[in-house]
Amino acid sequence: MSLLDVAAIKADFPIFAKKMRNEARLVYLDSGATSQKPEQVLAAERSFYSEHNAAVHRGSHLLAEEASLAYEGAREIVARFINGQVDEVVFTKSATESINLIAYSFSNTNKGSFALTAGDEILVSEMEHHANLIPWQQLARRTGATLKWFGTTSDGRLDLSAIDDLISERTKIVAITHQSNVLGTINPIAEIAHRAHLVGAIVVLDACQSVPHFAVDVADLGVDFIAFSGHKMLGPTGIGVLWGRAALLAEMEPFLYGGSMIESVTMESATWAPAPRKFEAGVPNMAQAVGLGAAITYLEKIGMREIHEHESTLTAYALAGLSTIKGLQIIGPLDAIDRGGVISFAIDEIHPHDVGQVLDQYGIAVRTGHHCAWPLMRKFGVSGTTRASFYLYNDLSDIDALVDGITATQKYFKV
Repeated sequence: MSLLDVAAIKADFPIFAKKMRNEARLVYLDSGATSQKPEQVLAAERSFYSEHNAAVHRGSHLLAEEASLAYEGAREIVARFINGQVDEVVFTKSATESINLIAYSFSNTNKGSFALTAGDEILVSEMEHHANLIPWQQLARRTGATLKWFGTTSDGRLDLSAIDDLISERTKIVAITHQSNVLGTINPIAEIAHRAHLVGAIVVLDACQSVPHFAVDVADLGVDFIAFSGHKMLGPTGIGVLWGRAALLAEMEPFLYGGSMIESVTMESATWAPAPRKFEAGVPNMAQAVGLGAAITYLEKIGMREIHEHESTLTAYALAGLSTIKGLQIIGPLDAIDRGGVISFAIDEIHPHDVGQVLDQYGIAVRTGHHCAWPLMRKFGVSGTTRASFYLYNDLSDIDALVDGITATQKYFKV
């Protein structure tokens, strides 16, 4: 068993001093939706606004210089964190925007690596978040390409049995989640990327549920693009990351047009600055980027291996505890192998929203509903689930509270 000093960690998070309904302590089990923020991140944002606030890359005065250094410093922190090159890191407003940026670039560029025509194929999976499904649905509609997908097994694993049929010479894009936001399943990305590259396909990775929780090395994964968001990894809202291979970023056309992303402009035409600035039109989310840098620094100080081991212990403990509850069905793998700290479940005769409302009376915050994954809900024959997701500030007592809260919910509804 490997556990972090959660009491010391919680002391960094002001929100855990808040009393919930009925004066209950906060048991926050919704980090899969958004994480809480430590004082170090809040202080970094405040410092930017109170001491360095100016538009980056747009002035020669001291504040503009300091703001630009802070913004680009955050980019360097992100690049180091995922083992990428600095010029391969593009700041966006969210992971959703990052994925849409890639999808629209196929429409805008439509040549070289980004040529996509009728008869070509885009491969996703049945466990994708809507943010990594709908952009590809729409790209297929615009281009006449065919959308295909990996299925999901009954135990919540990616079904790779048909990989030889699904990845073919017609495959141009493989867009896949690293870890399911519903099932917690961690997918074998390196294997999929290798097969995709054998046929020349571009591999896009939704890393929203992986980058915050365990070490992600873009070189080891062998993918072409990854997208993740700051707010799920202790950082601010309004900041996302797109990492892409330098050669592909150079080949891509921009997604947004405007100031700061140009090299030269006449009344008739324009040329673009090199990446990453080519994809960062307008004044960016500067303080949010600085806050993300502070969040990564915080995570690195604790250690991503230690965080992952901590969450693995919590997950195994939660799976064991939840499995003792009669009438509760876990949706996803029943063991902690290749599985992150996300557990979705359904309770006989109780709607997930009702579960969430009762748990809230005990200060327990969980996510309920379809989790932006309707196809997966249909796959498992449920309208929605209750989801508990863990992070570095959770401990075994939080899991015990969840189990006790579910039992109290069943008693309340007399089931």
